[in-house]
Amino acid sequence: QVQLVESGGGLVQAGGSLRLACAASARTFGSYTTGWFRQAPGKEREFVAAIGWSADSTHYANSVKGRFTISRDNAKNTVYLQMNSLKPEDTAVYYCAVGPWISPQENRWDYWGQGTQVTVSS
Repeated sequence: QVQLVESGGGLVQAGGSLRLACAASARTFGSYTTGWFRQAPGKEREFVAAIGWSADSTHYANSVKGRFTISRDNAKNTVYLQMNSLKPEDTAVYYCAVGPWISPQENRWDYWGQGTQVTVSS
């Protein structure tokens, strides 16, 4: 069982930055791939970014490529999502998840956090 807690969300103006963090409870966190998803009001949850357990592989949705950066610190059981050049369309609840491999499909991920709200004003 892995418990995930997201933090770092908030209200920011367009063009601004935020850094989200996902802290995990399990000592085995370092062996999991970790991903970020988001869900905007009235829309389905969508894949944002993911990072392999050793940080040697990353994958991004086209909509955030070049603006968002995912990283991890296994010593702190934490994965980060640095979000720059934020746009109003980035407004959503952001969730982190862990699983065995990188996949844009929700059902490939085993554990989920409760989410953190990100609101980007125009």
